[in-house]
Amino acid sequence: MSKMDIDFVITWVDMNDPKWKADFAKYTGKIDNSKNEVSEARFRDHGFLKYWFRGVEQFAPWVRKIHFVTCGQKPEWLNINHPKLSLIDHSDYIPAKFLPVFNSSLIEIYLHKIPGLTDHFVYFNDDFFIIDHLSADRFFTGGLPNDIAAFRHNSGIGLWSKCLKNNIRIINERFDKKTVQKRDHHKWFHPSYGKKSNLTRLLKPYSKFVTLITPHNAQPYLKSTFEEVWEYAGDKLAAVSENRFRSSEDYTQELFRAWQICRSHFEPYNTYRDTKMFPLVLRSKQAIEAIYNQKYKLICLNDNAHIVNYEKVMQELEKAFETILPEKSGFEL
Repeated sequence: MSKMDIDFVITWVDMNDPKWKADFAKYTGKIDNSKNEVSEARFRDHGFLKYWFRGVEQFAPWVRKIHFVTCGQKPEWLNINHPKLSLIDHSDYIPAKFLPVFNSSLIEIYLHKIPGLTDHFVYFNDDFFIIDHLSADRFFTGGLPNDIAAFRHNSGIGLWSKCLKNNIRIINERFDKKTVQKRDHHKWFHPSYGKKSNLTRLLKPYSKFVTLITPHNAQPYLKSTFEEVWEYAGDKLAAVSENRFRSSEDYTQELFRAWQICRSHFEPYNTYRDTKMFPLVLRSKQAIEAIYNQKYKLICLNDNAHIVNYEKVMQELEKAFETILPEKSGFEL
């Protein structure tokens, strides 16, 4: 167990907040705007957030601080006086001229500006839950983030895929693939990756980076990575900061992850070993079972507007969470 300080950062939004609704309506002109990839499923909250906090307290008590990032919102039950809790408003770290913002990519590219954030931090979306004991070395080994360096296919169709291509353009400008892979051969072709390395091997002769595998994971970062990327590509990042809603011109947190990997600031770790994403529209039963059985350390419950029997699925998930995390945490009033 390492003695380094590690913080968690989690972003959250309450769609039912009247001020958020008013701002949203004002800037979109409508409440469901598919052009901006804005749908209820992306923002709605099933009341599971308390299980996120319970999971941290129960299974990752070593965390130094939790930075809870919102646009000035907080759940009624949250104990804001908890010594490990730091409430962060978007205005605390994103330049005022870009606010209000409804673009998660923008919220994420400024994370290093969060006041009091430690150098080693782990970034969570609010649909990512710790459901079993985790040590700090799940995220960092010898002070470096654990990650998987492997390529994936990217069709370039769809907004998210286009953003991933934007990231890789910057990576190819800054890094030479052959040099990086030669230097870090053991990290790029680590035996723990298994089949995940197939495409990397196939593309070994190819001189350019392509999109890296993007695990739905609680992502460990070095704050210095963000600072370096901003130093190198700050003009580009500032230009896309004007996108109040998601745009195909955006850069995402994957840029910082890929940069970290290319800088050799990571240790090989197949995150798929203990982490699983469940698209609830297809795999709600498996998600519920995984919570009961604590089959993974970390799970992502990926919401979707087309979940059949939505209320029933949510009740079953809640029952599963209550089974493994029945006790109120110190983060609850």
